Amino acid sequence: MAPEDIRELFAAFGTVTVRRMFGGAGIYAEQTMFGLVHDGVIYLKVDQHNAPAFEHENLAPFTYATKDGKRGVMSYRRMPDRLYDDPDELVAWAREALAAARRGAVRKGSSAGKAKKRKSGGGQPSQVG
Repeated sequence: MAPEDIRELFAAFGTVTVRRMFGGAGIYAEQTMFGLVHDGVIYLKVDQHNAPAFEHENLAPFTYATKDGKRGVMSYRRMPDRLYDDPDELVAWAREALAAARRGAVRKGSSAGKAKKRKSGGGQPSQVG
């Protein structure tokens, strides 16, 4: 699927950017990756809030082969095929995927900040007395 096709598909949602990455492409809105494309299939970001909608429709997660031959699973699930022909419903699913991606970024950011503080001995200086 060509980047211009993806941008056209998501036009009702708003401006998206498509960036090539590991054999596919990431789909971004406002600098946040909320979808990916691999082998012509679009996958949307999933977390605990929007996962039930994907599970209800038995939509498969995005998987990839690891270096040791196992299958890795990412928090993206296949987009329902009907969304390719229903721009209004696509907007709703894309908004939920973007919200999931933002929630994930907030969690990662807070975890990264805590880890950085621990690594540098952050927090308040100790008092020696």
